[in-house]
Amino acid sequence: MNARCNRILVGQISGLFGIKGWINVFSYTEPRDNIIRYSPWRLVYKSTERTIEVSDGRSHGAAVVAKLKGIDDRDTAAALVGADIEVYHQQLEPLAPGEYYWAQLLGLNVMDMEGRTLGRLDRLLRTVANDVLVVEGERQRLIPFVQGQIVKEIDLAKGVMRVDWSPDY
Repeated sequence: MNARCNRILVGQISGLFGIKGWINVFSYTEPRDNIIRYSPWRLVYKSTERTIEVSDGRSHGAAVVAKLKGIDDRDTAAALVGADIEVYHQQLEPLAPGEYYWAQLLGLNVMDMEGRTLGRLDRLLRTVANDVLVVEGERQRLIPFVQGQIVKEIDLAKGVMRVDWSPDY
């Protein structure tokens, strides 16, 4: 099994902050500054990977800034810009029944209530009204992620999501 299968992407190092090795982080977590709690990070950049501890971090306006252990100057930090930040699944907090991390849902086979395959869940989009499932199949479908009303069942073990959605929509 590929070691990356056990990790999920939670952000990316997007720039530098100051001269003492601090970095700007584009966080995919909600809330954004949760990314700081998931130390250590697995940085993946080009063909290299490295595990590194987060020594400090905080929200800074709409962004997140972080200090990584052993990165003490701007030049060393600059080499990390563009690196993806991954964490292991077991680092995430357990969720209540019926709650899911988006990363758990990606790749699920999406089926309608009659068992017809609509496609695979490629990604989710956050909107003001509700999140939206982007399902790739014979064509792309955008399905509101409304549990109970539209999303009827999620079975992670079987890799299936059942939705009350017509293939004609």
